[in-house]
Formats: sequence, C-alpha cells, structure tokens
Amino acid sequence: MPDLVLYIHGKGGNAEESQHYEALFPHCEVMGLDYQTFTPWETGREIAKAVENFKGYYDNIILIANSIGAFFSMNAELEGLVKQAYFISPIVNMDKLISDMMTWANVTEDELREQEIIHTDFGEDLSWKYLSYVRSHPIKWTVPTKILYGENDKLTSLETIKDFADTHDAGLTVMPEGEHWFHTDAQMNFLDSWLENNIHFRINRGYITET
Repeated sequence: MPDLVLYIHGKGGNAEESQHYEALFPHCEVMGLDYQTFTPWETGREIAKAVENFKGYYDNIILIANSIGAFFSMNAELEGLVKQAYFISPIVNMDKLISDMMTWANVTEDELREQEIIHTDFGEDLSWKYLSYVRSHPIKWTVPTKILYGENDKLTSLETIKDFADTHDAGLTVMPEGEHWFHTDAQMNFLDSWLENNIHFRINRGYITET
C-alpha cells in the first residue's frame, strides 16, 4: 500500500490546497481534510476519526498541517497513527495567542469569564470555554516533526516557536522576512525547498534519521 500525505488547512483555507503538495510527494496519495468544526475538542475528533479510517488503507500517514490546522492536529491524539509531520506556521501556544488577542481587544479574564463570548473589532470571537479547554489540555505531541516558520509571523513569536521546537525535539527552519501566511512566490518557493530538503526524514527503530 502507498503512503498517504494528509493535509490539514488553516483558518480560511480548504482541502484543495493539498494539490500543491502532489508534485512534492509523487509516490504518495495526497489529500486534504475539509473539517467542519472549529474547536480543538471537535476538530481534534474529526481529524482523529479520519486518520483512524485511513490507517487501514495506507502503510504510513504523513501529516502536513498549516497554522491552526497544526494546533487542531496536536489535539487529535495522533501518536502511533501518524509517522511524521510537517508544520507550516503552526499555532503552538494557543493560551498565549488568546491572551494576546485579549490584550489587543482590551478584554480582561474576569470580563471574558463573565460574558463567556466577546466579539472583537478584528474579527475573532474570544471564548472563555475555548480558553479554559486550552489551559486544561496542554499539548502532548511526540510525532517526529519539522516546522517551517516565517520570521515576521505576527501570531507566534520566534521565542515561542523555538521553545516548542526545543521542548518537542522538532526541527525548526525560519524563513527570513517570512510571514505567517506563506503565499507569495518567494515564500512558496522557500516552502517547497524546505519540504524537498526534509522530505526523507524517517523513523528508524525509534530514532529520527535523515537521508
């Protein structure tokens, strides 16, 4: 059976974005997941169910996840189901991101706890239930992972992404002057080169090896 490359898109994205990766993984099946929910507890279950279903049809599952898609994937308990992962601009500390958004919106924890949901001028809803879930479910991620990060990412600081990479033994590549959203020709070329340079890392008897 061939390997499957499963793409999990970020906010505003779609499963069709997975087509970009077909040329980079010519010997694998490539598909995207169009999840229908938008919370870590619901979307995590969606992703887990899809991966469990695919597991019976493919030798290995390789994950590519973008932005909040990476965060959702890390809430899906995929250890033992996914062989390796590539994260593009992942959200790795949602607690901090929500706290940052509360600061931008001039909202206190007490106000959010009391109102439960607060709409913001920048288009994001702040949710006490969401924040409480994040705090009570810290990320536990052991899948061998490579991370691509843009130097000018406005959602995740370089310090935060480095801390996550160090804590989870993940490989980290930083694109100088890159953004959270990789979309320009230069950014996509960098992304493609990054994948091509890292595409052969595999697990061998419990260790990550590079070929």
